Parts: sequence; C-alpha cells; structure tokens
Amino acid sequence: MADSTYHSVMPSDFASMREVQGKLMEMVQAHAYDDEAQFAIKLALEEALINAIKHGNKLDPKKTVSVDAVVTDKRAEFSIKDQGEGFVRKKVPDPTKRSNREKSSGRGLLLIEAYMDEVSYGDRGRELKMVFVKKGGRGAG
Repeated sequence: MADSTYHSVMPSDFASMREVQGKLMEMVQAHAYDDEAQFAIKLALEEALINAIKHGNKLDPKKTVSVDAVVTDKRAEFSIKDQGEGFVRKKVPDPTKRSNREKSSGRGLLLIEAYMDEVSYGDRGRELKMVFVKKGGRGAG
C-alpha cells in the first residue's frame, strides 16, 4: 500500500482531538498493523494530544495543535506540536518514584516512551516526535 500522510492544525479541544486521533488510527489500520500495535499507537497518540492541549496550550481555545503523520507498511511516524511555553523532559517528575505517585503529571510521557520505538522532544519541548516500527511478530498484522 502507498504511504499515507496527514497534516492538521486543530483547535485545543478534546472533540477535535478525538476526530484527529480517529483519522490517524484509520491510517494505521489501513496499513495492517495488528491489534497490539494499534493499542500502543492509539494510547501514545491520546497521551501526546492530551498533553499538547492540556499542559502545552493550557486549554487555551486561541491556541492550536499541529499534527503531522506518515504511516507506511513498516513504520508510523507522528509529530505533535503545541503553542505552549515548552518543557524540559528531564525536569518532569518520575511518576514511578514513591514521592511522585500522587502527582498527576508524567505518566503520559512514560507511557509514550514505553510504547513507541523512538521518542524525541524538539522546539524547547513544544514538539513531540514519536515513531512505532513494525517488527517481526510485533505490529506485523
């Protein structure tokens, strides 16, 4: 199947997020990623989009989130960029430490990093790039 590409600039609201996530998952399904891969990608996308809207743009309806994706039969690449102040990944408290278990932040990043094969932060923390790579037996459909 030909590579699928996607670009959207969406408002900072959860209804738009669900619509964009649905379109991205349709692309993933069209490229025959298996159920386990689809679960991982859907979870990572949800966490990344929520973070961009809630933590990046602080639910500001005047700010937008830019979403780009390229999905092939071998890999799915996503870029999510908000208009917030950015953050430094190393300064986000580790939610697995006992002293941070009550804090409500950090878990989404941990999930994204656990489920995706490549994760990087750019533009001073305003852009998240993540890649899922199909492997033999994983995501192969």
